[in-house]
Amino acid sequence: MPDRKKEKRCPVCKAPRSTEFSPFCSRGCRDRDLLGWFGEDYKIAGRSTEEDELQKSSDYGLDREDG
Repeated sequence: MPDRKKEKRCPVCKAPRSTEFSPFCSRGCRDRDLLGWFGEDYKIAGRSTEEDELQKSSDYGLDREDG
């Protein structure tokens, strides 16, 4: 019998995982997770767009006074 503490659970509702929808328990939880990514509920750390714009302007020499 598997140890319940080591049994992997659905990351959305914590129910036992289904092999068909792994790592989720059902199509519903899989779809809820995907909607979370589409709705920007989840974020991956990275540089801000302001930092990106500053980098682009310095790459093209747009931040210099002489040109």
